[in-house]
Amino acid sequence: MATDTTGQGMKTPPARRRRGLVLWLMLALSLSLIGGTVLLSNDMRHLRGLAERLGYSFEKPKPVAALPRTSPPPPRPRPPVKPVLASIEHDPRLMEAPVDELAAAFFRTWWTTGPAICEALRKAGIETTPWRAAAMSGDTFECTFQQIYKQDAEKPLSSVFVIIRGDRTGAIANMRAKLVGPETDTAGKLDPAAMRIFETLLAQPHWQDFSAMLAAIRDLKDAKEESFGASISFARETTSDNSFNFIIAMKAAPGPQVRTRAYFSAARWLEMPEQPPSEKRPPYFR
Repeated sequence: MATDTTGQGMKTPPARRRRGLVLWLMLALSLSLIGGTVLLSNDMRHLRGLAERLGYSFEKPKPVAALPRTSPPPPRPRPPVKPVLASIEHDPRLMEAPVDELAAAFFRTWWTTGPAICEALRKAGIETTPWRAAAMSGDTFECTFQQIYKQDAEKPLSSVFVIIRGDRTGAIANMRAKLVGPETDTAGKLDPAAMRIFETLLAQPHWQDFSAMLAAIRDLKDAKEESFGASISFARETTSDNSFNFIIAMKAAPGPQVRTRAYFSAARWLEMPEQPPSEKRPPYFR
């Protein structure tokens, strides 16, 4: 049997059939694009209408709430700039430098110690004992000086006695002196040797406002001064016209009370003038 070598006997798909399939695919794609455009156009109103006819609920998507904008943190405050103080010139008379000698005139305090006063008396020629415990009390310390010039069988006729008392640390409690039959000059003034005792005792505390007491002591006249808690007195004994007692002490009143009483003392203020009758005063003073 002879074979067909020309290939005419093989079967091939028809070309028209494939062309028709491609055409239909392109037509379907075009219609899909057109339909999608129509449905999605006009804010998807056609799509929502079609969905409602077919029984589907079509809700409009809720807009996403915009996140609140966070404001940037406030800048840190800068540290305040200290202003430069301008220098002010003033009259030197308005600002006085503090004077240590006058400081005790307002707030009274001992500006020295017991041992220092005892040493000052010795330098002035008054030979006191050392600062030591008292014979009757171990808590009290003192130094003393006693000189008898004349004496009879019963008592001294002329003598001087000085005692400074305080505590172990040297804090002063009081200073006392007693004169019996003191020597005087022709004018009746106290002997300079005895005056050195009182000059030293009044100079050591640095209380300058009490310096006027020296004149009364020199004339052997009674005198008493009280100011800012300190008290100084020089008085004749009631039992003897020729004996005198001298004492310097600090009062135990509270500091504010002492300062108030001293500030409003009569010595610092003028006396109130005599007030006229009320009918002669202005209406707002009646």
